[in-house]
Amino acid sequence: MASGDQGPARPKVAFLGPTSSYSHQATKSVFPDDTWELSPTVTIKDIFDVVQSGEVKAGVVPFENSTHGIVTFTLDALADRKGLYSNLIVTGEIYLDVHHFLLGRPKQAEATEESDEPVEGAAGSGKSTEEPPKATTEEQPGSAEVLPEAVETKSEPTTTSESEPEPEPEEAPAQAPVPVPGQPLHSLAHITRIYSHPQAFGQTSLFVSTHLPGVETVETSSTSRAAQLAAADPTGCSAAIAGELNASANPGLVVLAPNIQDRDDNTTRFLVVFREDGDVDVLPHDLYVPYAARKGDLTLEELTGLQRSMFKSLMRFTVPHDKPGALADVLDCFRAAELNLTSINSLPSLERPFRYMFFVEFEGDRPGRRTDGSGDKVMAAYEGIAKAAKDWKKLGTWMKQRD
Repeated sequence: MASGDQGPARPKVAFLGPTSSYSHQATKSVFPDDTWELSPTVTIKDIFDVVQSGEVKAGVVPFENSTHGIVTFTLDALADRKGLYSNLIVTGEIYLDVHHFLLGRPKQAEATEESDEPVEGAAGSGKSTEEPPKATTEEQPGSAEVLPEAVETKSEPTTTSESEPEPEPEEAPAQAPVPVPGQPLHSLAHITRIYSHPQAFGQTSLFVSTHLPGVETVETSSTSRAAQLAAADPTGCSAAIAGELNASANPGLVVLAPNIQDRDDNTTRFLVVFREDGDVDVLPHDLYVPYAARKGDLTLEELTGLQRSMFKSLMRFTVPHDKPGALADVLDCFRAAELNLTSINSLPSLERPFRYMFFVEFEGDRPGRRTDGSGDKVMAAYEGIAKAAKDWKKLGTWMKQRD
């Protein structure tokens, strides 16, 4: 080999960028960058486009979050109403535990003034202000003006026995306050705008409403893009909700508040999309090793004896809306085949207003690939669905990676 040769080109995998995004982290966990070229895109639709065109071998897209639910942009691409992605299938899943951080520039005064006063105030300001909060247009009409009416009462003389003093009224037990995730490490009084992805806003609503009420929120294509925009603000009054890695990736940003997600078990599941006519042997082996085997609970030799619950499949369908029980008829096909449904989602079909396309995820393998009978049950379900649904399509089968 000549000295100038670089060897064979690495296959490409697309993810929702920029780098340091949660999608980037999820992709790196399965597609190592020493054997794969990780290619960032701007939108989820871009990922489907480059996989369909063959520009990249595979794509990693966020599918659902344990706190905020389904990622509509991905579901919309899987709906494929215009038939742009007829060759694409889902061939794997990746889980990522997501911890959100509020990133921004510290208040300028913090760099020049030293204070022994603790951080106070709902927005984490260095000094507590006596000025009451101003009403905003988001408040309920009159909510800042309505006061409880004063009720006049007359004091009546009472006769009490010296030997039996009047008992004091029992106090109602105090309700425990809802714990607010994260605690600001810096003053947040100067923050007037927050950038982030819609999913991240949904996963951190408790922190934002408590510490930054009324602050402008701006949706971005990804959390990494949000960090870039916050870093580019010359006033230093913008912040971003993003992963911690984005602080070091964007000079000037620091962690203003760590772990601000509403739940500590906040997790996002990603799907791997692939061309149906592609060579699956190029895909990382980890996609085909069950979670139980990674934990050491299952040896690779036992893979041949796996039950159908180790696999997931996804399909979409529409039903004749004018037929009573049409949706129930389709779902009954899974019950009759003894297949466990793991999720059901829907989107407008856009055929007519208020007509829907349904997405069903279930435990089961591809028909004909297994010898334990699970494929036969899936085939039986498909045969029933073909009769009950208006139209339907299989969207892929993959090895389940988490219980």
